[in-house]
Amino acid sequence: MFKTFIATCTLVAMAEATQAQSVEPPAMDHATMDHAAHMKMMADMQTQTERQTDVSNRGKDVMPFSLAATVHIFTKTKEGGAQKVVARRDTDAAQTLLVRQHLREVQAQFLKGDFSGPAHIHGQTMPGLAELEAAKPDQVKIDYKEVPGGAQLNYSTTDALLVAALHKWFDAQLADHGKDAMAGHTH
Repeated sequence: MFKTFIATCTLVAMAEATQAQSVEPPAMDHATMDHAAHMKMMADMQTQTERQTDVSNRGKDVMPFSLAATVHIFTKTKEGGAQKVVARRDTDAAQTLLVRQHLREVQAQFLKGDFSGPAHIHGQTMPGLAELEAAKPDQVKIDYKEVPGGAQLNYSTTDALLVAALHKWFDAQLADHGKDAMAGHTH
């Protein structure tokens, strides 16, 4: 009973955090905004929505799990960060299995310097990607860990430029995945 209560509380907190992280249209103060600024803001919002849709569609080519049934959580740390993917429902064993299989594969690819998956989904000019692709073997340590409902990759490096690249890379994924991603607690 206590485990069910904790699991329910965790899911509620994740759902609330996901809603808080979703892309909300910025407040428009029409009293201080001219027509051109208003139109630019509207166009930027449309462009961001279209990009998130495109990323979601390309994600299906690389990720075997459902983006709608999972959430990506990106947590920045002083040494790099953590990328966690979990099923939105704790009873979704199929999504949990797919997430775990995928993150094991991603870990192996990234350790070889193969970032073709993120490049396909987010584009070759994705912030931080070029620096990560250029890193020497063993410059970025990537550890896989199973977590309730999914898995997590922990990235760590002593190179400040690669830490910055990881943070930019996380930010780009947060923006591109929209409601399917959220920022974790920064350490």
